Amino acid sequence: MEQDKALMTKEPAPQSVPVSELPRKVCEVALNTGPDSSSGLTTAGFRTAKYLTHEWHQSNSDLYNKAFSGCEQGECNRAESKELSAHAAATTERAQQNSTAALGQRLQDIHFWKSELQKQIEDLDAETSLLAAQKLRLERALDATAVPYAIATDNLQCWERRQPPDLVNDEVEQELLKEAELIRNIQELLKRTLSQAANQMRLNRDHKEICEMDWSDKVETYNIDDKCGRYSNQSTNIQFHPSSVKYEESASTPETWAKFTHDNIYRAEREKLASTNLRALIDSILHDVSEDLRRQCAAVNEAFVRRCEELDDAKHNLEHHLKNVLREIGDQEANIAALKKAIKDKEAPMKVAQTRLYDRSFRPNVELCRDEAQFRLISEVEELTETIESLKQKLLESEQSLRNLEDTRMDLEKEIAVKRNSIFIDRQKCMGHRMHYPVVLKLAGY
Repeated sequence: MEQDKALMTKEPAPQSVPVSELPRKVCEVALNTGPDSSSGLTTAGFRTAKYLTHEWHQSNSDLYNKAFSGCEQGECNRAESKELSAHAAATTERAQQNSTAALGQRLQDIHFWKSELQKQIEDLDAETSLLAAQKLRLERALDATAVPYAIATDNLQCWERRQPPDLVNDEVEQELLKEAELIRNIQELLKRTLSQAANQMRLNRDHKEICEMDWSDKVETYNIDDKCGRYSNQSTNIQFHPSSVKYEESASTPETWAKFTHDNIYRAEREKLASTNLRALIDSILHDVSEDLRRQCAAVNEAFVRRCEELDDAKHNLEHHLKNVLREIGDQEANIAALKKAIKDKEAPMKVAQTRLYDRSFRPNVELCRDEAQFRLISEVEELTETIESLKQKLLESEQSLRNLEDTRMDLEKEIAVKRNSIFIDRQKCMGHRMHYPVVLKLAGY
């Protein structure tokens, strides 16, 4: 085409051609010397447009051949076009069916993963609710330990108010110290477990959110592919989108698409398993904690009971000794009174004997004789004096014994008061307060 245009635009240079080299027809026309020519008589100087007879037949024959060839070519072209159209229609229909089948298969894949994601979301939600219930049990158990700790510390403070010699580091105090230390350790353990539960709940919610986002994308994609699968050639909402025939650079492959959801489900399963294990651990911890606290509480109560029994025995023994001492004091007081009366009773005989000796000292002259009566009176005075001294010595000893008995009585009464105070602290203060110790279910967080 470009060559034809070039030839049309290029003018040929005029050349002189000899007449002998021109074609016959041209020469005849130019010279006007043919069989049908007038020899140039009337048309001299004019060119004729008439064809010869054989030229007319040849022209018609060529036209018939061209028409026949055109018809044959048109018929062949129509047949080929029909065959091509039928093949194109079949190919298009098959391609559309394959695309629809591929969309259907894709919908099945999306539905499968969507169902798996929905199951994981529901499982994670249920697991988080169960873990939240366990976390609530931990909080209740932690709150419940405040009462035993207050009881143990109050018992220790009351125990410090004992009076000597009952202010001793005995079994009760050791058990109370063990109980307070046990409660502090349990509180620390429950706080750490609470932190773990809160962290696990956060992880559960995070993975649930990830699965929900993936599930939401799957639902949207499912709706899009379902709408695409419902399109047909008779749909009224279809149109040309030439720019849509391309691959997105950020598009995923079927392998990466499936792996992404599989990884999300795997991580969700892993967190769900971790949450289940943590719930089992919390159950075990709460069971062991409640059992340990009740066991230690029983040990403290048994120590209190034994201590109170010891105090009761000591108090009864002291009261028994006090009763004996009081009786002895009464007897001793009666003895002292008897001694004093005996000493007083010796005053009259002493006066009689001494008066006799005094009066006999006034005997005149030789009558002042050391006779038997004199010796007897002197001996009587000496005996009375010795007896009175013996009685006075015994009175001193009895009074000292009475003072000792009085001191012993005071010590016994003081010790009995101490024992009563200790028993009051143990039974009324400590054991009475320990009656409010929480039960096992409350310590277990229920």
